[in-house]
Amino acid sequence: MTRIIEQKMNQAISNGRNFGGGNTTVITEDGVIKVLLHGNLIAKIGGNFIQIFDGGWQTKTTKSRLNAILQSRGWGIFQKNFEWFVNDNGKDVPFESGMFLQ
Repeated sequence: MTRIIEQKMNQAISNGRNFGGGNTTVITEDGVIKVLLHGNLIAKIGGNFIQIFDGGWQTKTTKSRLNAILQSRGWGIFQKNFEWFVNDNGKDVPFESGMFLQ
């Protein structure tokens, strides 16, 4: 279930527009979209890439925001034994803050 804030965030990303709501901010600069949660960078989205970060906090909210961005592209983040992983189209890869998905 996608939260309303995540729907608005994804609309801003799709439209290349800035957005600020609650604890989430979308900023578009020079063709790159940045998503911040509580002022911490959690994603950069360009024409052919997504770079994801945990912003220093591997919380349920961070994971939820990242999943809202990633799921329509075939990726997802999940937690197993207190560690984050990225499901990259069926392959589970350990999460690394700053990793690129293409």
